[in-house]
Amino acid sequence: MTVAFRPNIARMQGYQPGEQPQEGGFVKLNTNENPYPPSPRVRRAILAEAKDSLRLYPDPDATPLRRRAALTYGFDLSQVVAGNGSDDLLAMIARAFIGEKDALCCPVPTYTLYETLVRIQGGKLLGIPYPDDYSLPNALFRARAGVTMVANPNSPSGTAVPLEDLSRLADRVPGLLVVDEAYADFAEDNALSLARERENVIVLRTLSKSFSLAGMRIGLGFAHPRIIEGLNKVKDSYNMSRLGIAAGEAALSDLGWMERNAERIRKTRERLIAALPSVGFAPYPSRSNFVLARRKNGKSARPVYQELKERRILVRFFGTPRLSGCLRITVGTDGEIDALLAALRGIR
Repeated sequence: MTVAFRPNIARMQGYQPGEQPQEGGFVKLNTNENPYPPSPRVRRAILAEAKDSLRLYPDPDATPLRRRAALTYGFDLSQVVAGNGSDDLLAMIARAFIGEKDALCCPVPTYTLYETLVRIQGGKLLGIPYPDDYSLPNALFRARAGVTMVANPNSPSGTAVPLEDLSRLADRVPGLLVVDEAYADFAEDNALSLARERENVIVLRTLSKSFSLAGMRIGLGFAHPRIIEGLNKVKDSYNMSRLGIAAGEAALSDLGWMERNAERIRKTRERLIAALPSVGFAPYPSRSNFVLARRKNGKSARPVYQELKERRILVRFFGTPRLSGCLRITVGTDGEIDALLAALRGIR
């Protein structure tokens, strides 16, 4: 029997997530997880939900979570959609807005899942290179794609662009502007106001990073009700588990816990940025919970990445021409960052 994939699927390369070691003992600074635990309210909510409800399907609309998110961030319930992580919401956007030969435009380098999702739909990615300072490229304002996507703060650079630039971009794009704010709680600003004011903007959030819930897969989208209505047509029927809904609602009810952890991470981030030049790396100005740093000697960072791995410290290396001299380092605990810096001193 011969099984034939669609030609675009057969040719494409799937998204490559960061390494998840099956054994312990690693200092894990490669996938931007939060080093601190979630709010105690989350554990209590999960235990209560698991007590007698797992035999039942979840609410297909994740209404308790969406209601809590609407109250927390100042939206109507009709302006909120929930997903199995923000990756699920990105896939819903691709299904709803990208067809055969349609284009998604975004500045690059950025989150590589965007291209994977577009190619699944048979569309194409129009990537416009960021300038060296990672400001929005001028050509992005002139592109005519039906969907324009900006990760802000961006990954893997960690940099952020001002809200006024995103506002100008929303005025210029002919279709939908997606602002992917996975790391917004580590920055000084966000674009939620654009989602309230504009009919062509959707802002995505995740509880994986700042809320310490990467293992639960909880994402939120905020947009005009017409956009939310369209996304609901293409989402999986039960795209969130009962535990995810309960955990997300509980996490959003304890913003103070999240904000204290985010502040700890910001302080450690600034200490890491200050120390990296002394171990041979020039960091970019990060507004996220990770730091992208380039080797000062201009050489590939792959040997450093490999040596760190041998010492059981995981960071992220991207083997593309523009990023081959860089490492992306998640901001862990102070102790984890101390271990990283000590190892880098030994490797040099």
